[in-house]
Amino acid sequence: MPVFAANLTMMFTELPFLDRFDAAADAGFAAVEYLFPYEVPPEAIAERLARNSLEQALFNLPPGDWAAGERGIAALPGRFDALKSDVDKALDYAAATGAKRLHLMAGLADPRDREAASCYRRSVACTAERLADEGIDLLIEPINGRNMPGYFLNDFGTAERLIAELALPNLKLQFDIYHRQILHGDVAMALRHLMPVTGHIQIASVPSRHEPDGEELNYHYLFEEIDRLGYGGFVGCEYNPRGQTLDGLGWFKPFRRS
Repeated sequence: MPVFAANLTMMFTELPFLDRFDAAADAGFAAVEYLFPYEVPPEAIAERLARNSLEQALFNLPPGDWAAGERGIAALPGRFDALKSDVDKALDYAAATGAKRLHLMAGLADPRDREAASCYRRSVACTAERLADEGIDLLIEPINGRNMPGYFLNDFGTAERLIAELALPNLKLQFDIYHRQILHGDVAMALRHLMPVTGHIQIASVPSRHEPDGEELNYHYLFEEIDRLGYGGFVGCEYNPRGQTLDGLGWFKPFRRS
């Protein structure tokens, strides 16, 4: 049975951030994820995780200046020193929360630009090697251009090739089913093919990015397929609830932590 992680950036937003940990546990989740924790002291997050017996599934490394429109800096020339500092910051939070997976955002850049491609490859390799020293996996995630126009890593094949070429044991794919369906479709076959390099899965309905209970994808089938493939990681619920978060958790009842 998949182990689901509530995404606290998108779910339970009726509550202040730290209170979302309590709400997720009360709703039956065993784990949580979120985009960025850096506005909250790591000790405060660690206390909420421990209080609620929650596992920290994943969070992102710092993305650059998000408010100014940056969506990661790994592919941006001239930002490597900033990236190294960001890795140290993220590792402080990983140590406090017990996170064993961190996602590195690529940034907004033309994937055909050779300098951007070289920067990205170097950033991924160096970050993965630094995280390996701490026993942490680095994840890279293709993101569709409808939600994030101009994002550098917008192709699953590119991610697969980079993982194969670098051959670093802690470099994994973040397989977001929502992005996969929009970019390429063929979700079930892609899960079968890419499961050996997949370190984290995320879900949402397509096209609306709501609860995984309808629209284009048959998530009942996909959850069974994920189990059949022997996936032992977390499945992140990175979706926007249609209304109040608890009102949309009917799909989750069979998977609740008792």
